[in-house]
Amino acid sequence: MSAATPDLQHRYIEPLDVLFLRGNKLFGDPGSHGESLVPPWPSAAAGALRSQVLAHDGVDLRAFAQGDVDHPSLGTPTAPGSFALTAFTLARQAAGGSVHTLHALPADLVVTKNNAALSIQSLRPQPPSHGLQSSGSLVQVPVLPEAVRRKAETGLWLTQTGWQSYLSGHLPNPTTDLVETRELWAIDARVGIGMDAGTRSVEEGKLFTAQAVAFKPGIGFVASVRGTPLPEQGTLRLGGDGRAASSQSVAHQTPQADLHAIAAQGRCRVVLTTPGLFTQGWLPNGFAPQSDGQHWLVLHGVRARLVCATVPRAETISGWDLARWQPKAALRAAPTGSVYWLDQLQATPEALGKLAESGFWSVACEDTQRRAEGFNRFALAAYDCA
Repeated sequence: MSAATPDLQHRYIEPLDVLFLRGNKLFGDPGSHGESLVPPWPSAAAGALRSQVLAHDGVDLRAFAQGDVDHPSLGTPTAPGSFALTAFTLARQAAGGSVHTLHALPADLVVTKNNAALSIQSLRPQPPSHGLQSSGSLVQVPVLPEAVRRKAETGLWLTQTGWQSYLSGHLPNPTTDLVETRELWAIDARVGIGMDAGTRSVEEGKLFTAQAVAFKPGIGFVASVRGTPLPEQGTLRLGGDGRAASSQSVAHQTPQADLHAIAAQGRCRVVLTTPGLFTQGWLPNGFAPQSDGQHWLVLHGVRARLVCATVPRAETISGWDLARWQPKAALRAAPTGSVYWLDQLQATPEALGKLAESGFWSVACEDTQRRAEGFNRFALAAYDCA
């Protein structure tokens, strides 16, 4: 293993078989149905990559799971060391080998269809109209300015070009910057049979179905990691049943907003790129409510006021702890794509970069395991999307 720890590394992960990417619904009773979650939680990629590093370095996995081995950069199962997954997204590999990421639609973008043509609009923060009562705790509410109400389209992903446009404050192009789910993967229902763990025999009446995800050729994931050297290429065990996936080093330029422009304008949007496990529910770590009811962010040299937010319904994050061979605690999370508008921003471009690099984690870090697994990550974007 190299003694030097590289800064930021990107790995393109492509499934070699169907994947079983379980969500958080109960599963196991006779007749139950296991739904898949695409993309999976970032913890799935973090666990697969850490296991690959341990195997590559010849570490006794049983001893590591029991806490008897302290890896130089992965630490122990309870103290994961310097390893940190900083991004995990869907991706598409072009014929020439270049990789382009695909992103979930931010919550402030609404795609509608008029006849066969798609259009994209953005929610705008506005003060509530005079006399209008609202249960919101912020000074402004997100409003969609449209003349005709239409049902929002679902099952769409932003291309890397569209994501860069969004971060820069421009509406993505609905013709070229959107990709339908059916172009990326298909669902393959599989029937399973319950078995007795002791006798290894079939248990009568215990049939179940599970969703296998069959990715289209050239579709996979990009994972970005700091804090530990990763093998340049290799094979991973990913998702349920440990299905095979290849991993290879790729050069990837992460899209980002103009931090100098954001610092000069004194306002921005924050968009979650992975689920947010926050101690205050929907409110990210680092925000503190004031006596006047307002919320201020004070974190990593950045100070700003939260004026508006659009946060979809909370989801539940759990997982399976291989080291302890037991479920992880179930936690409520703000979904990927949640958007927060900030104004009265006081920060240098360097401080903004540090905040984005660290995620919504304090210096002391509320949960070192979940931090290493890639939760609470976000991107900064221009305040308006015109």
